[in-house]
Amino acid sequence: MFKIGMDLGGTKIEGIVLDEEDNELFRKRVPTEQEQGYKHIVSNISHLYRDLIAELNGADFTFGIGTPGAISLKTGLLKNSNTICMNGKPLKADLERAIMRPIAIQNDANCFALAEAIKGAGQGKDMVFGVIIGTGCGGGLIHGGKIHTGLQAIGGEWGHMSIDPNGPLCYCGAHGCVECYISGGGLTKRWTEQYGEDRPLIEVEKNYYSGEPQAVDFMNVFFENFGRAMANLIHILDPDIIVLGGGLSKFKAIYTEAIKEVERHIFSDSLETPIVQHQLGDSAGVIGAALMGI
Repeated sequence: MFKIGMDLGGTKIEGIVLDEEDNELFRKRVPTEQEQGYKHIVSNISHLYRDLIAELNGADFTFGIGTPGAISLKTGLLKNSNTICMNGKPLKADLERAIMRPIAIQNDANCFALAEAIKGAGQGKDMVFGVIIGTGCGGGLIHGGKIHTGLQAIGGEWGHMSIDPNGPLCYCGAHGCVECYISGGGLTKRWTEQYGEDRPLIEVEKNYYSGEPQAVDFMNVFFENFGRAMANLIHILDPDIIVLGGGLSKFKAIYTEAIKEVERHIFSDSLETPIVQHQLGDSAGVIGAALMGI
């Protein structure tokens, strides 16, 4: 059985076709174009789906899609997506109607975590927590090789734990969420607020290594917030491994300085939890979507 997966992002939609042994056969990306609204995104997904199945020449396949947010068990509508125009919409029903087949939909961080647990850095571990620190901050929990979504389909949403109730307003409506402090989008806003200028985070990182005082101070606060948030996560789950993905996972100092902050905040005499970079790169989310398809 072939496997088709899609990863719905804020700027791009990626699709992949895997063979019976989970080897990649075909991949394609199209722009999300969220500024054109929900119906346009659904249309883009449908067109990409047809391009993917055209590669299979009529062979049987499963299909799964990863998206920011989750399908509400109460209403069947998408909730908690940072692609705001999709919230409150019947994404699963509309897509199934458009492509005329059932589909599996999961949170994109769950898909990332599943891929890393089965084929990546978490192989052989019973409990894997996958963290995405990119534009936003998400997470997914894999236990025994299966996604744990929880009763409200919000399992793993550590990005919306508040670490400062007096902190900045998050798009979710709460104040001081982890996402406000350690995601790419949150850090960019914090830099602008603090220094009155726009500066790409990749430049901030370079300036940190060169010893610029502003960048050093800023990154040290980031490391401290990362350590506090990660320690809170470990206190609750105590997973066998934490795998980091997303653009900020490429910051080398996370694996030295930020982990020192986790050690400082953890309620234990030592930090035994490996906190490692992903192995599947930007492909993890779309691979996970294919692996959990129906």
